Amino acid sequence: MHTATQDMPARGMMSYFKWAFIVTIAGLALGAVLGWQMTGTLGGMLTIFFICAVLAVLEISLSFDNAIVNANKLKDMTPVWQRRFLTWGILIAVFGMRIVFPLLIVVIAARIGPWEAIVLAAAKPEQYAEIMHDAHLPIAAFGGTFLMMVGLSFFFDHEKDVHWVRWLEGKMQKYATIRGIEVAVVLVTVLVFSRFLEGEESQVFFRSAIWGLLTFLLVEVLGGLLDSTQEATSAAAKGGLGAFLYLEVLDASFSFDGVIGAFALTQNLFVIAIGLGIGAMYVRSMTIMLVEKGTLTEYRYLEHGAFYAIIALSVIMFMQSLIKIPEVITGLGGAGLIGISLWSSIRWNRANSHDEA
Repeated sequence: MHTATQDMPARGMMSYFKWAFIVTIAGLALGAVLGWQMTGTLGGMLTIFFICAVLAVLEISLSFDNAIVNANKLKDMTPVWQRRFLTWGILIAVFGMRIVFPLLIVVIAARIGPWEAIVLAAAKPEQYAEIMHDAHLPIAAFGGTFLMMVGLSFFFDHEKDVHWVRWLEGKMQKYATIRGIEVAVVLVTVLVFSRFLEGEESQVFFRSAIWGLLTFLLVEVLGGLLDSTQEATSAAAKGGLGAFLYLEVLDASFSFDGVIGAFALTQNLFVIAIGLGIGAMYVRSMTIMLVEKGTLTEYRYLEHGAFYAIIALSVIMFMQSLIKIPEVITGLGGAGLIGISLWSSIRWNRANSHDEA
């Protein structure tokens, strides 16, 4: 299959992060200026500078598995659509999910206009953060359901021939021929968690989870229709608009947790946008590197670790409807699963190196 890796010369690892470094310098400088304007003190400026840096690290830790999943999908896309996702996609990810999405939540929850929401974010950040906090339950249910479907769809695949946790993944592959089994697993999980909530909260959780499930199914159907239409026009168009749409919705789901969690550090929308925007640039840089260097092929269990991390994140999002879970646990948990899968891949490569010699 023809991919972008065939069109691009090999690059040093640091070159992939050139734009991420540029955005980091510009973002942190902007954060320092914003801190000075907000407080007028050196201490206040350094505080905002530090918060922007922490938010960037938070976004990277929460979204590293996102980069792996993006690379998994991108490697089968045409070079044209790869470039479109890595250019248009970053604009949607940074400006759409880190700025427009939080504003949209406030517009819907508070039933006010977009401009009023911007004024509220700038002039009354405490009230803005309170509205965002109140919207956390439906966001957690929607995002958790979508991500759980993403994770389970990887393992419930009867054509999957590489297993990391062999006893579990072998059984999941065996039962993958049962139509809709991953949907049933997700619905049972949603029902279990909704039973722990009471009254209106239970209904809100269940409705939002159903919308998350429907969104996943609709994106899958729409993506298939778009790509089949493109295939009818040109065989080279496989993995085009449909895959692009799927990745954008997936990106949005990964962003839910980071956007909401950011309000634990600051209530200022603009500081959040700077910090998470910096992190999003690193995620995109990692995605490009994984695709061009063929890292997913070289480390056979890395994808498995990422999809286990996605399922873990979805369960954590569900649990956050019941209890408060620190974002550091979410980030470290996903990074830990990916780290173990990388270590397992290296061990496998060493053990089987003599077979390739």
